[in-house]
Amino acid sequence: MGTHQINKNWLTLETIDTILSKNLKLELSKEATELVVKCRKYLDHKMSNTDKPIYGINTGFGSLCDTEIPTADLEKLQRNLVMSHACGMGDEVPQDVVKLMLLLKIQGLSYGHSGIQLITIQRLIDFYNNDVFPVVYEQGSLGASGDLAPLAHLSLPLLGLGKVNYQGEKLSGEAINKKMNWEEIQLQSKEGLALLNGTQFMSAYGVHSLLRAKKLSTLTDLITAVSIDAYDGRISPFNDLVHKVRPHDGQFITARNIQTALAGSEIITQEKAHVQDPYSFRCSPQVHGASKDAIAHVQSVFEKEINSVTDNPTILPDEDQIISAGNFHGQPLAISLDYLGIAVAELGSISERRTYKLIGGERGLPAFLVANPGLNSGFMIPQYAQASVVSQNKQLATPCSVDTIDSSNGQEDHVSMGANAATKVYRIVDNLEKIMGVELLNAAQGLTFRKPLKSSPMITDFVAEYRKTVDFVEDDVEMHPLMEKSILFVKDFSSELSVKDFL
Repeated sequence: MGTHQINKNWLTLETIDTILSKNLKLELSKEATELVVKCRKYLDHKMSNTDKPIYGINTGFGSLCDTEIPTADLEKLQRNLVMSHACGMGDEVPQDVVKLMLLLKIQGLSYGHSGIQLITIQRLIDFYNNDVFPVVYEQGSLGASGDLAPLAHLSLPLLGLGKVNYQGEKLSGEAINKKMNWEEIQLQSKEGLALLNGTQFMSAYGVHSLLRAKKLSTLTDLITAVSIDAYDGRISPFNDLVHKVRPHDGQFITARNIQTALAGSEIITQEKAHVQDPYSFRCSPQVHGASKDAIAHVQSVFEKEINSVTDNPTILPDEDQIISAGNFHGQPLAISLDYLGIAVAELGSISERRTYKLIGGERGLPAFLVANPGLNSGFMIPQYAQASVVSQNKQLATPCSVDTIDSSNGQEDHVSMGANAATKVYRIVDNLEKIMGVELLNAAQGLTFRKPLKSSPMITDFVAEYRKTVDFVEDDVEMHPLMEKSILFVKDFSSELSVKDFL
């Protein structure tokens, strides 16, 4: 099994996709090891040669920053920090997101500006490589002093506390240490703060949602092409010449994807009785493209973030400085996550509009896509359900980053609410998979009524693969199982796509 060296190269979304899809193990690069050891030695030397207060190292936290802590209590201070801040609520964070939290926390600590012990970061790597996933909860972070509560839960098992998910079991921190023959970590000065400060909860959710959103934004172009042929749409709106005179990248990519998908279709080249198509078909390059451009912007923000040091204070051994500042504040992520939520919600919104047109009994298609409407309700109600999910996404797309509630006795008087934005985007992406599943269910059904004309080779192969799990509907059947199969097909098919934007 292959490995990925931490802090060897710039970590990209594509690299993370490779690490996850190939199930690579992690190891610290030689450079990272040297930086971590150097920073820890510097901090130990500094603490033994100063009596000045340094925030979070020999002082209390938050509004207790002016309370100095005796040297003898510095280790207990860090342990107390982790225990007292583990205040998560709600549902458990999915284990694939916790895995990303571990990866990104390891990455952030590897730059040699956090004062972490080598044994501590190595234990986090052990967690990752052995699929030991601490139990973390969705609610509790303000996304300001980093993701304090969720990162505290991520860190508890280092101390033999909290719980982990391991091989289908839920074990205590103490039990997993015994099982793996690990000694619990004795935190040194600054370490608790290094573990808890940081944006890895927001970042992990954001990276997870970005990976899915990028792949779904490509798949939605392919599904749109199926809908276009099912609706007997026109190819002219996807002509390169149109998009060269309005050269937004995402618009051009979408048009090219739809052209690629429709190449060789007998349906698209037949003479049309209509001059134009509705906007949900004709303007799909402009709408999908705007979402692609938004996703690309959010990706650039997150790639900067996951290659950054986001705990506090920042230790700079070469400059002989320890600076208390605000790199843990989640505002860049919060605003970007809100933007991502809007972009993903819009992909669902236009998808539902295409579904609505497909069931309308237009252009030679039977009403509700069944041969005997009236006796059969056909595909009437899947669109209702789809519309409900679209509406929920619109509600979820309301921004979180415009809100703030001060905390810690006013010391933390502006917070990002990026953690709520992060978990919300995850739900929006889940909903997009459902919406796209319903569009594909309708588009594949509608395409059958275009026989004997053939669609393109790409679409024919795609629909043939789809038909292995989702049957054509002759007469009314129980629709929920078909919808569930269609949604699962979208999830599985999109997961195999590249994070690059072209079909």
